[in-house]
Amino acid sequence: MDAVEIRSSDMGLVGRNAAVLLGGAALSVMVGLQSAKAQEAASQTNETEKKGRVTLLQRLILGAGVEKVAIDTPQAVTVVDQEDIDRIQPETIGDMFDAVPGVTTIGSDRMLGESFNIRGIGTAETSGDESKIIVNVDGVKKFYEQYRMGSFFSDPELYKQVEVLRGPASSTLYGSGALGGVINFTTKDASDYIKDGMTGAARIKSAYYSNGDGSLVSPLLAHRFNDNLEVLATGNWRRSDNFELADGRELLGSKFTTWSGLLKGTARFGDNNEQVLRASYQHWSSDADDQEYNQTGSAAGFGLVDRNVVDKTAVLSYENPASDNPWLDLKAQLSYSDTTVDQEGSPLGGFANGKYGYGTFQASVENTSEFSSQDWENFITYGLQYSNQERTGVVNGTGAPISTHPEGNDQRLGIFVQDEFIWNEKLTIIPGVRGEFVWQRPEIDAAGAEDVDDFALSPKIAALYQFNDTFGIFGSVAHTERFPTLDELYQYSAPTPTTSGRTASINLDKEESNNFEAGFTISGGDLLQEGDYAALKTTAFYNKIKNLIVVNPNGPAGTPPPTYFSNVDRATIYGVEVEAAYDADKWFSRLAYTALQGENDDTGETLNSIPAHKLSLTLGGRALDYNLEFGAKLNLVASIDTGVVSSDLQNGTLRPPFPTTEGSGAYQTVDLFASWKPQDGAMAGFEATFGVDNLFNEDYRDNQSTDRSLGRTFKISLAKQFDY
Repeated sequence: MDAVEIRSSDMGLVGRNAAVLLGGAALSVMVGLQSAKAQEAASQTNETEKKGRVTLLQRLILGAGVEKVAIDTPQAVTVVDQEDIDRIQPETIGDMFDAVPGVTTIGSDRMLGESFNIRGIGTAETSGDESKIIVNVDGVKKFYEQYRMGSFFSDPELYKQVEVLRGPASSTLYGSGALGGVINFTTKDASDYIKDGMTGAARIKSAYYSNGDGSLVSPLLAHRFNDNLEVLATGNWRRSDNFELADGRELLGSKFTTWSGLLKGTARFGDNNEQVLRASYQHWSSDADDQEYNQTGSAAGFGLVDRNVVDKTAVLSYENPASDNPWLDLKAQLSYSDTTVDQEGSPLGGFANGKYGYGTFQASVENTSEFSSQDWENFITYGLQYSNQERTGVVNGTGAPISTHPEGNDQRLGIFVQDEFIWNEKLTIIPGVRGEFVWQRPEIDAAGAEDVDDFALSPKIAALYQFNDTFGIFGSVAHTERFPTLDELYQYSAPTPTTSGRTASINLDKEESNNFEAGFTISGGDLLQEGDYAALKTTAFYNKIKNLIVVNPNGPAGTPPPTYFSNVDRATIYGVEVEAAYDADKWFSRLAYTALQGENDDTGETLNSIPAHKLSLTLGGRALDYNLEFGAKLNLVASIDTGVVSSDLQNGTLRPPFPTTEGSGAYQTVDLFASWKPQDGAMAGFEATFGVDNLFNEDYRDNQSTDRSLGRTFKISLAKQFDY
């Protein structure tokens, strides 16, 4: 398909066109929705619940405080649920976010190169960026940083839901410095598979991906011993050869074999079995020889390496909602996260042949107290979070420290409170504040490294007003502060014959973010036919960032060495995100639109971490009598003049006319999907899902990737569940 030339850099024209388009669409929807009677909307909602379908903006949000649906949350938030995951058939974690507004995954075509960008914040080439986005697995914070490696290692088959909370307002509950936002992964439970009246379920799933000749085998067992105890055990074996690019070349270093598994037990006790104790252990590993050293993109000069990666997460949690006591809704958790990377066989020597790791112990406790009257409800959530993280990095054989991956200890204590006041089911006001203490210690005193003790403050206030069953407005103001990471504080490099080297950056200031958001929601039912439902949520934001941390270049030999990192004064990122959904008996649709702009206020240059404008549209249908669902997803991405630099060095040689500078051209892709899930008869419990990614084999480069696009991929998965 020929690219449609739409330039992200032309904000005036694109912004006006987007405003006209969205405004006209919103006005049309409002006219139709306002004519629908309130009782019709209520009738539709009941009908939707009976059918077991919940549209995108009706999904329950667990991570924004008191549980509420997405459209009633005064924050930009998206839920990817099990239905989405099944439809996408993701081969990597990054595949799960393709239709989430404001989110770009970096290096997602290599299993060991995946990291995240939310609202233009986050790049795999800048070590501290992933600390600006908080990633949790069952409430456990996951963090990893290593040169030219991804930040998150896991398998999509382990999860049943992912929440993406965009913007720094999430810092109140999850930790200071969430400039981009928060990603919450939720693992599967035994109860997700055990049907009413049954004792357990055994399930086997397999999948095949034509590009790379990839495959998956995933057995699962869920068993309920009694009304109080259930256990889930699942494992995944996933492999692929090197992927093929749309231009016919191989994506070097993308071959992988991974093993993963989850063991999770849930015990219920107390009055009405409402108290819950959960224990889980998750394990993911990859052990492969002759891997590309550079997993975040294609670049020559790094060579191959034998690499063993292991990621572990252990969690013990307790919940007591105490339904007869409005003062008590308690949650407590202990966890340990451990990620290690062991590398050998690299021609680079030194730092390349070493063992790297992050081991983190975490503990948290929070409670929600409820106060209410006839006209209002009030929920106060307050708690403590503590973490102790050890960063390790030594050269194999000698045990020598690695200057570009300095070892150290990072301890944090967060204290937070968030209030949610709801008046007459119309006005919701959510103020909150978090104070966080940090104590950072280098493992060895080298290159001027010193202890750091600091404090960060993250206040916010958000509000939503629902005028009627159809229309609402919302807005928020949030401030957060991000501590420098151990890497940013203590990394240094020695002088060379041609360079001065760089010293530790112990005087770095905290990054600060002031974020402003405003938006509106529209929803209602019985629009085109009885029982249908439509919803739209639009969010505009303006994020002012101070003291951005950037990498300094080496000075000439013989000159005083600069610090490895320094602060720049200010940067601004602003944009708009739109989510919309329509659902009826026989067809459905979804829309996600993102337009971002960002610049360094000191230089006036566009930030290279800003992704291009993107529109994702899904159209689908259902043949209910045959338990069939099918459809297509269209991605339209504008051209942009900035982004990461693409050397496009495959096989060690420069290959024009592919881009060798910043920026990327406009492109569009089409994906197809279909599934068959019979509910009764001899085939009950069987699932078949088919898909095609990049149907027209579009050759492009996303501006946040150094690699060209993957070629057309056919994929199919088969699953069968046996109930007992």
